[in-house]
Amino acid sequence: MKIGILGAGQLAQMLAQAGLKLGHEFMFLCPDPDSCAAPYGELLCADYHDEAALATLRDWADVITYEFENVPNEVAQALEAGNTLYPPSMMLGITSDRITEKNWVRDQGIGTANFAEVRSFEDLVEGAKTVGLPAILKTSQSGYDGKGQVRVSSAEHLASAWEAVGQQVCVLEGMVPFNREVSMIAARSPSGDIAYLPLSENAHTDGILHVAESKQNDPVEAKAQQMIKALLDASNYVGVLTVEFFDVDGELLVNELAPRVHNSGHWSIEACEDSQFSLHIKAIAGESIRSPKLISRAAMVNVIGQVPQGLEAFASDDTFVHLYGKAPRSKRKIGHVTVLESTDASTFNERLAQLVKAIEWA
Repeated sequence: MKIGILGAGQLAQMLAQAGLKLGHEFMFLCPDPDSCAAPYGELLCADYHDEAALATLRDWADVITYEFENVPNEVAQALEAGNTLYPPSMMLGITSDRITEKNWVRDQGIGTANFAEVRSFEDLVEGAKTVGLPAILKTSQSGYDGKGQVRVSSAEHLASAWEAVGQQVCVLEGMVPFNREVSMIAARSPSGDIAYLPLSENAHTDGILHVAESKQNDPVEAKAQQMIKALLDASNYVGVLTVEFFDVDGELLVNELAPRVHNSGHWSIEACEDSQFSLHIKAIAGESIRSPKLISRAAMVNVIGQVPQGLEAFASDDTFVHLYGKAPRSKRKIGHVTVLESTDASTFNERLAQLVKAIEWA
């Protein structure tokens, strides 16, 4: 099958790596001439609104997908009108705006953190009274990996916070006293079959995912599956969806949705019979899917900014170094390392601790 992907970063790269093994071909549309996915298919280096490039992609592809939610929704809708586009553009529209996303999740009967819509400084002042402080002020669109957000500690910080986010439409989100952050990744096929990855427990640094660890048979796993199934079915979703949760004493609140494969599931490449990437490709191609068996407990550490000296030396039968071929840049995701529990828990924990210490972020 010929699969078109909007975007050509590391997620598109890993989708293509999985899809090529399944016999598929790939074409990417991305304005970056140095896109790291380019070696795995044909790159249309053009703006997402470029009519000629969109026509080429439309004529070539049997199905089109996307690697990130900041693809212009009008472009996705235009492609959907004449092609099969998965996940549906409806979900892209929901997840590209925090206010829309939180309201939609609540409409499905699923809880989120307390929040207030902020469209003016006056809204911010009133929202602070409703939500309470401290809180996080987040731009409604285009924010990710800690970008586009600022902590508001007290009423005296409201004016400076409003300036810091550029006086944009925002959501003021109340602080959640969570025990941990977890994510559930699942794929849904056109026929409605759903495959779940094991739960992932996640740790962040400066708003960027740092470590993600598989947690099969976790106490909240069944609850997370039930919630993501409700969201998948409500949107007639096809492909991989990721839901990030706050775990508050066993109760789950939705933090964010991602209509795509996700950083917290990269360990599935080596740890599962089917990775999140192969599940996404199989789902959008209309192939059968099932929840993959976890071969080994696993954890992933992100490589951010630059590649640490000597990182390749960690590669072994139970440790896998993935470098995306991206130029070094501050706070940029340029690779990840996955370690498996191939022998015993103490060896696994020691190896993981060594990796975290060795991979200093830039």
